[in-house]
Amino acid sequence: VFPSLAKAQVSVANEVYQQLGQPSIFLFCPTEYCSSLCTPSPSGSCYLLTIGQELLPGIGVIWTGPKVVSQELSATLLEEVEGVLQRRLVIWDNLYANDYDCRRVFLGPYTGRAPGLMPRLRGLLLNPNCELQANFIPIHTLGSWFRSELGSCAHSDCAGVETAAALDDSHDSRERNYSPQEALELALCDWVAEIHRQALEPGG
Repeated sequence: VFPSLAKAQVSVANEVYQQLGQPSIFLFCPTEYCSSLCTPSPSGSCYLLTIGQELLPGIGVIWTGPKVVSQELSATLLEEVEGVLQRRLVIWDNLYANDYDCRRVFLGPYTGRAPGLMPRLRGLLLNPNCELQANFIPIHTLGSWFRSELGSCAHSDCAGVETAAALDDSHDSRERNYSPQEALELALCDWVAEIHRQALEPGG
């Protein structure tokens, strides 16, 4: 029925999106969801070009970065893909993911994401460790990173500008410059306090 996989996916995604009344959040994950999966590159991919041209503009596209698990993300690394897909991206961040290797547990701080990245994005999803307790530091430090991004986002054309501006006024200027090491130390202090609190509970 369809001349290509991309045409088929776009047709189904667009129809479902319209049948649902074009909701404000509707996400599409392409088959080529990172640069390393694109043939021969994001800008040269016939698949991504079709997605960018024919997927309705209100649909968000999920992207993991240069690789499935990207050590670095920056505006420069995303520019090529944004141009092809003709929209801001929703980052599907696999920095902490360990569903592909149960021996791997990442307890470090949220890092490798360039300052000022948030205004370039439509959103960011964090794929966590499978082990619930191991995600205290990842989520805590992601929060610190996000607070540091609010200043740049508050003056840009991105979703949640009013909230970002209001929250930015309530935080110390030091929080606008994200430090992975400082974020880790804050997270560790809070995690130890949480562990002690749980230990004092009945049956803890």
